[in-house]
Amino acid sequence: HGHMRIGAGTVAAQKHGAAELVDPREFAVGRLAETFRIYPNIGTLLPAMGYGDEQVKDLEKTIANTPCDTVVIATPIDLQRIVKINKPTVKIGYDLQEIGYPNFDVILTDFCNKYVKKAAGCGCK
Repeated sequence: HGHMRIGAGTVAAQKHGAAELVDPREFAVGRLAETFRIYPNIGTLLPAMGYGDEQVKDLEKTIANTPCDTVVIATPIDLQRIVKINKPTVKIGYDLQEIGYPNFDVILTDFCNKYVKKAAGCGCK
């Protein structure tokens, strides 16, 4: 998430009339607290930072510690499958709209041709 001040969940919450966005910084523990220290300009959201055992535990504790009515889940994975969330949740989805060139297909094809095809003899375009 690094340098993003807003995410898809922030946009969805504001679009659908959330009364308030709760800043989770003061409730963050472990790796999440460290992430906020490293990236102080992150907005009012919980950044996507990985789903290892320690990160999942830190995310669970941070969500449990944060006084909010609803957790907006805006990550592509099924977060509730790996994280116990003790509050009501809403899952939002989004689509990527590519703008400009090179687009994702070109970048992926170039990467595959440069690294994967040579290493594995795969059937890249």
